[in-house]
Amino acid sequence: MNQVIAVILGGGRGTRLYPLTKRRAKPAVPIGGKYRLIDIPVSNCINSNIQKIYILTQFNSASLNRHIARTYQFSSFSDGFCEILAAQQTDESPDWFQGTADAVRQYLWLLESSRASEYLILSGDHLYRMDYSLFVQRHRETSADVTIAVLPCDHERASDFGLVKIDPAGRVIQFTEKPKGAELERMRVDTTALGLSEVEARRRPYIASMGIYVFRHDVMLKLLREAPHHTDFGKEILPAALQDYNVQAYLFDDYWEDIGTIGAFYDANLALTSDAPSFDFYSPTAPVYTRPRYLPPSHLTDCEVAQSIIAEGCIIRQARIFHSVLGLRSYIDAGVRIEDSLVMGADYYESDAQRSEALTRGLPPVGIGERSVIQKAIIDKNARIGTDVQILNKERPQEADYPERGYYIRNGIVIVPKDSQIPDGAVI
Repeated sequence: MNQVIAVILGGGRGTRLYPLTKRRAKPAVPIGGKYRLIDIPVSNCINSNIQKIYILTQFNSASLNRHIARTYQFSSFSDGFCEILAAQQTDESPDWFQGTADAVRQYLWLLESSRASEYLILSGDHLYRMDYSLFVQRHRETSADVTIAVLPCDHERASDFGLVKIDPAGRVIQFTEKPKGAELERMRVDTTALGLSEVEARRRPYIASMGIYVFRHDVMLKLLREAPHHTDFGKEILPAALQDYNVQAYLFDDYWEDIGTIGAFYDANLALTSDAPSFDFYSPTAPVYTRPRYLPPSHLTDCEVAQSIIAEGCIIRQARIFHSVLGLRSYIDAGVRIEDSLVMGADYYESDAQRSEALTRGLPPVGIGERSVIQKAIIDKNARIGTDVQILNKERPQEADYPERGYYIRNGIVIVPKDSQIPDGAVI
């Protein structure tokens, strides 16, 4: 794998994850209490012995840059690296990234000078565990020019993805990006050819692209240079490559989630609390790496906790917590009840003096104040929730924006953005 370079795409605006992306890039969004989304593909690379990693960024990239710089430092005695490639304007390319393919194209001058035999193109906002070495091995065994990672998909989700059709040898013969209606029906295939049972094939009759690709070095350079107006891999580059190149499919039939919406993000986090989650962070052979913070263990006093994850460094007093994820340095005061929620914690601790000072200025301290009730909510980092607050989505709207009040509602989930304040006694 020493001849493979991974390129992780992390430059999108992340509008569907707003307001979590109000001040951070999508790959920098926290997940699982202590990780960030970018940790997933980077860890998969490391566990697959791929240690030459570029991350392309564009919007709100400060926290992502900081996280990468503090987390992924390879030995000076190896040629491994994990580097940020930020969008930039040059004489040759005066515009910002226009799409996934264009982002890679703007750094071809750097990539082509490498000794890479293949480029592994990844996304920075997917949750899954994959051994990329098997993916690359399949690419080499089939003498492919391009290989697309695919998974079987049901009708309900099929139109959200690029769909492919393959021949008996696994070669891709058709690629359609997010088809609808009759076009979607034409992409239906017999997935027993992929090894699924007849029951599973009826339930998942589509083959969805995961947005993960392996390109042969010279093929990627040629595809990107010969069609400078093609800005997206899924919509333009791959469909155009089918006629002249050997494009293969690599089946991945395991847990994979595109964390593209607030609903998907919320569900993926709370799914981690189940007894046997489809994805977890406990693999002894393929761990997920993140920034070491050297925090103390969490301290719980007279609490009732069930089906939940609590990260390190938390202080929780006389609280009831059910089916929730509490992130680093969460401060939960007495009498609080948290259900079906994601509390991301804080970037720092407040001393007793700082908490008292905040109260004298009319601000709740960082954390969740006494006797507050949080249900079906996402509380972002450094939020200040006062005493006797009720976050219940009382009126039950599915979508609403109240930035002046310090919260938003997406998919019926109340979101309190980073650094927001909810005053004492507020009812949401």
